[in-house]
Amino acid sequence: MQKLNNYIQGKWITGDGDGQLLFDAVNGNPIAAATTRGIDFKAVLDYARTVGNPALRKMSFQQRGRMLRALALHLLNHKEKFYSISYKTGATRVDSWIDIEGGIGNLFSNASLRRKLPDDFFCLDGDPIPLGKQNTFMAHHLLVPNEGVAIHINAYNFPVWGMLEKIAVNLLAGVPAVVKPATVTSYVTEAVVKEIIASKILPEGALQLLCGSAGDILDHVQSQDVVTFTGSAATGIKLKAGEAILREAVPFNMEADSLNCIVLGEDVEPGKPDWDVFLKEVKKEMTVKAGQKCTAIRRIFVPENKLEEVQKALIPLLQKTIIGNPLNDKVRMGSLAGNEQRNEVKTQVQKLLASSQLIYGSLDSVSVIDADAQTGAFISPLLLQNENPFQSSEPHNIEAFGPVSTLMPYRNMEEAIALSKLGKGSLCSTLVSSSPALARSYTLGAASYHGRILILNSECAAESTGHGSPLPLLVHGGPGRAGGGEEMGGLRGIRHYLQRTAIQGSPTMITAISHVFQPYAKGNTTEVHPFKMYFEELLIGDQLITEKRMISSDDIDKFAELSGDHFYAHKTNTDFSGTMFDQQVAHGYLIMSMAAGLFVDSFEKNPVLLNYGIDELRFTKPVYPGTRIYIRFTCKEKIAQETKDMNANMVYVKGMEIPKGIVKWYVEIFDDTDELTGVGTILTMVQMKNKI
Repeated sequence: MQKLNNYIQGKWITGDGDGQLLFDAVNGNPIAAATTRGIDFKAVLDYARTVGNPALRKMSFQQRGRMLRALALHLLNHKEKFYSISYKTGATRVDSWIDIEGGIGNLFSNASLRRKLPDDFFCLDGDPIPLGKQNTFMAHHLLVPNEGVAIHINAYNFPVWGMLEKIAVNLLAGVPAVVKPATVTSYVTEAVVKEIIASKILPEGALQLLCGSAGDILDHVQSQDVVTFTGSAATGIKLKAGEAILREAVPFNMEADSLNCIVLGEDVEPGKPDWDVFLKEVKKEMTVKAGQKCTAIRRIFVPENKLEEVQKALIPLLQKTIIGNPLNDKVRMGSLAGNEQRNEVKTQVQKLLASSQLIYGSLDSVSVIDADAQTGAFISPLLLQNENPFQSSEPHNIEAFGPVSTLMPYRNMEEAIALSKLGKGSLCSTLVSSSPALARSYTLGAASYHGRILILNSECAAESTGHGSPLPLLVHGGPGRAGGGEEMGGLRGIRHYLQRTAIQGSPTMITAISHVFQPYAKGNTTEVHPFKMYFEELLIGDQLITEKRMISSDDIDKFAELSGDHFYAHKTNTDFSGTMFDQQVAHGYLIMSMAAGLFVDSFEKNPVLLNYGIDELRFTKPVYPGTRIYIRFTCKEKIAQETKDMNANMVYVKGMEIPKGIVKWYVEIFDDTDELTGVGTILTMVQMKNKI
């Protein structure tokens, strides 16, 4: 029997011994064997730390983001190969799309986050913190990549998405990964990793693959490592309690299967659009991936006066589900991942039947097309009903990881919230309702027990990603039974692989360390106007102090006429008693406009292409007629913009693309007394001499 390969320490190897046989879930035929016997797991982790980690740390966030994008494009070009293998797990085309293209989509989404990060291997976290009255002492928080390795132990139901959604985050952060997929479907993961390695897009040591047992790998973790686990809560708890995990204080992120729920709002009536949205969502979540999703709907809560109507409407929809060989275009639900999983589902359903009744489906038979119901791991969708959910613990404690869900009644929203919490923490929950009051009540009442809440109705249904779809820019995880962990979440996700360190010192020193100009730091006054410098020539701290300009009452009047802003404080004839002002005051935007006139070098063409925007603009002191203002204009931060991305702020001049970057300028506006009257950050797009 052919063995799957493990990719470790820069080469593909097979483990020792016969290994575990893996079977086609549709026809029961053996596919391959998987084993990691004989592998030195300590050496695998050391290789990631000493080879992969330094290579990734040398790269900036921008470079890592472009690397992820290149990898996503490469895998997208080979997706059909992955689809042809994924069918063997029992997945339909739609199931595989969620796994394969959903995983690749994670790479794209995380790649796009580079635009929110500096062109360096580390970043700042939060705002500067002044610590002294004389502004000579301050603090900030720094985020640097961990010097360890991310160890991902994944579940069988998403062999591609489960890997890609995790490594996208740690690679962007600058940390390598060792991936250990669930053995039963690891042949799909192996195929994807082969393409990743063959592409040579990732630096060596950035990714290693183990197809088989995790062995004693967790005995060799160190304090700079991060472990993530997706699977059953029982297994996760055992792994999390490992001696090395506890001794080294290794972060352990667990995402466990949970008893997620959907609630039909009391405002939803049969025959209305929201009614159909509800039924469609329940059916989809029961049958997609044959219910083998950690986010699948396990508990269905409906108003007690609509219980019978929901039952009558939902059963015909389930009856229309065509089950069988996923290669058949007519099939809408494939098999479970294997016969062991089918036996496990049946065992769990028997436990649920202690307090519930089966109202649709059969544990013993299922009608399939283009397949053998017994040879393949097929099972019928199973809809249960429990009429006493507060007196029955089983629906809230026992999960059958397949196309199984239990229908239960509630009397009011308070009961619906209480029932949702009986699951003791879940990954997600959905309320179907068009009532803002019910949406607010349920969300705020149930949020502490759920990692994500979807408010679904006909208004958003067409664009909704659905109850069971974790998104890369949203956190994925949940409290309690769901594991108490959190992953993805856009920029939040990468922080799991970065060490947050508080740094203290003078503003000048914090500027030197962070490569971001801090208020009150010493600037670099230059003979050349900053606007005459190309992106590469500008240095953080390059500074211009302008001449002074007087603000007159006539200036204020003219700006009021030009802008249409005749706010009472800008008029000369206003009675200012009882107001915050002594006399006519200049518009804040007039001050900002005059500031631009003072610092902009506008007499000839220069590398500044355009004004890109203003951040954090504040007006701190009134400016009255007769006041003379001047500007301190400082290069605060630089972010390169690659020219290869057709969607990233492309600029054309006479058909030619211009290489460019974003420069942030710290603008301080002072008056005659040298007091600050306004402060903000202006962004300009500045030409580069060379393309990235």
